[in-house]
Parts: sequence; structure tokens; C-alpha cells
Amino acid sequence: MRVDLPTPSSALAIGAHPDDIEFECGGALAKWGEAGAEIHLLVCTDGSKGTWDVDADTAALVERRRSEQIEAARRIAPRARVHFLDAVDGELDNTARRRGEVAKVIRQTAPDVVLGHDPWRRWRMHPDHRNAGWLTVDGVVAARDPHYHREHMAEGLSHHRPSALLLFECEEPNLVERIEPRHLEAKIDALMAHESQFETTMHIVDDASGEQTAAFEERTWGEARAHGRLAGISLGEAFRLMDPAS
Repeated sequence: MRVDLPTPSSALAIGAHPDDIEFECGGALAKWGEAGAEIHLLVCTDGSKGTWDVDADTAALVERRRSEQIEAARRIAPRARVHFLDAVDGELDNTARRRGEVAKVIRQTAPDVVLGHDPWRRWRMHPDHRNAGWLTVDGVVAARDPHYHREHMAEGLSHHRPSALLLFECEEPNLVERIEPRHLEAKIDALMAHESQFETTMHIVDDASGEQTAAFEERTWGEARAHGRLAGISLGEAFRLMDPAS
């Protein structure tokens, strides 16, 4: 089990929905941002189905989740930039057009490290997570080779090959990024910016006593401890390190 990549000069994390990135790699992004890395987040869908309220104004929810995502990114790294594909939640497709959109962001941001969902994870139900994973992997391949999406060249963009691709939610991690308590606290703070998701993903409802919030925070600490144990360290986030040249 490898511990820590060299601190990248820039990183691009790609998530299916607002809040996915913070859950899966918020600590690593906070650590790298603190060290001076340029941090980018690419959110693939608009989050319009992220509520259990059958009467919800989904257009208003989209705007709310967009604002929450921007604030969450700021809490991870003050100068982080968020990019949006704006696919309809639940309808993200893995097509050449979408692949081109992801490759364009990779070429625009020129990250050393790209992070995204593991599309090979077995028994994954949510189609957006599967397709966001494939778009990440396929987008890296397209961005690195000059004859993919040559329309980008007309916009002044060059092909770009990141030095590493990290997949989160993976079944067989081979790298753990060590995080300190302050990075985990930044991750939790960023997640708490997603107030529209308190009920559906964090199980925080009418929490006057603060017990549900404390339980969510402890679950997050517990996961970081479990990931750290994979590499014999205190706190971490686990990934599958892929070779972008393969």
C-alpha cells in the first residue's frame, strides 16, 4: 500500500453530483490546497433529484445546490474553482459528446492529478456514479491524445496528460493519502455547506440537540480512520492509483 503522491501543482476532482467530491476526496484536496496546489472540481449533474420532497421546486433546488457546491469548494481551498457540466441528475450519459466536455475541462485546467469515481466497482446501482467514472477515465484518455476532439485546438487548447489518475469508492485501493485532523475538519466543514442534503445523505433532521450532526461527523472520522489503517497511519483517504499512460 503506497502512502502519498508528491504534492501536485494542480488537481481536478470529477464527481457525479454536488457533494460527491467532498465525501470521497475532500481531505486530500484540502491538504493539497493548503500546500499551494490549484484545486478544481468538476460536477457532472445538476443535483435536481437530491430531495425526498415530492413537491419540491427542482429548479430552485438546482440553484441551491450550485451555490452550496461553490461554498463547499471554498471551504476546502479558498481559491478552488468549480466547473459544471449541468447534465440532468439521473440522466448523465457516457457519450462521445460528454467525453469531449470532460476532456475539454482537463485540457483547460491541465491538472497533475485527476480524481474520480471508480467505474469498475461491482454492484453499483446509481447510473450517474457509473457514468461519471467512465467519463473520467475516458476523458483522461481523450485529453492526453492530440487527435481526440480536435475542435479544442481551435480554441487554443493543447492535449494534456496528467501524471496520475486516482479512483475513489474503489474496491481494491493501492494508495492512501495521509490527512491531518485539520484537513478532515475542512472536509466536514465543506460537507456541511450542502444543507439541502442533510436529510437524504447525512441523516440530519430537526437536530436541535446536535446529536445527529455529531453522529455524522463521527462517521466521517471513522471512515478516515478505517482508510488510514489500510496503510498503518492515523487518518487517510484511499484510492486506486491508475497509470494515465496505460
